Amino acid sequence: MPFLPVGGQAVIEGVMMRSPSRVAVAVRRLDGSIAFMERPFISVTRRFKALGLPVVRGAVSLFETLSLGITALNFSADELTRAESGKAAKPSTGMAAAQLLTVGVGLALGVLLFLVLPARLTAALGFSSRVGFGLVDGLFRLLAFMGYLLLISQWKEMRRVLGYHGAEHKAIHAIEAGVPLTPENVQKFSRFHPRCGTTFLFYVVVVSIVVFSAIGRPHGLRDHLLRLAAMPIIAGVAFEFIRLSSRYGANPVVRALSWPGLQFQRLTTREPDLTMNAVAIAALEKVRGDEIVLEMERAAVPARAEVAFIQ
Repeated sequence: MPFLPVGGQAVIEGVMMRSPSRVAVAVRRLDGSIAFMERPFISVTRRFKALGLPVVRGAVSLFETLSLGITALNFSADELTRAESGKAAKPSTGMAAAQLLTVGVGLALGVLLFLVLPARLTAALGFSSRVGFGLVDGLFRLLAFMGYLLLISQWKEMRRVLGYHGAEHKAIHAIEAGVPLTPENVQKFSRFHPRCGTTFLFYVVVVSIVVFSAIGRPHGLRDHLLRLAAMPIIAGVAFEFIRLSSRYGANPVVRALSWPGLQFQRLTTREPDLTMNAVAIAALEKVRGDEIVLEMERAAVPARAEVAFIQ
């Protein structure tokens, strides 16, 4: 079978997997059974040629991944609510508004913590040269990123989610290696994967140091908005590096450049148990039909590199 470009995300007591044409979520219920959500999914980068151009496709894929991730998390939360109360949670306008408000507040805090605050601290320390300001500003962003990951890794309620994150990576490694998908086989693989969203965010920070150094020190709202407007470009460049690291992972130079990003996954993944691997496999099996489609397509059209985010 050809390489299947699949990515995913850990959710509450489960895993979401996404292939080029499908997305599936598998969640372990309290009674031990597995609940599924499946739906077709075709990225707009495949439907509209302009959105599939280098750098542009990275920004688009990031927004698609965020949207799918929120949907998957909502499904897993609904399944746990159903198990605890005996009935499914009923969606309401108020609940939808609360979810949008939560996302909005989260994005606002992210902008404040990773864009505005580092710049203010750097200016307060007296750095004014373009390069000096850019490096120190970037260092503060990197420290904020590390602090956020440390906080998540120590959050007791997140430990099982981080275990499912490890199971997701191991299952994807297993299908890429072409081995039978059993919990025991999956467990043999690394819980670190070069396409992980954690690694992607690390390279977003690295690329932002270069881009923000070129923009220069922000002096007002307009300059901060310019930095914010540059984020899709920064994300797109980081995405292209993830593509290269996935395609040329055996290259020593690429492997060395990928190493720092992989180390951050020590904070966002944990070793899963076999039951977590079983859930990751169950989600992955739901999207494996694309292997047949890809084999037929590539018999007629030269293979092209595909990358799917892993969060």
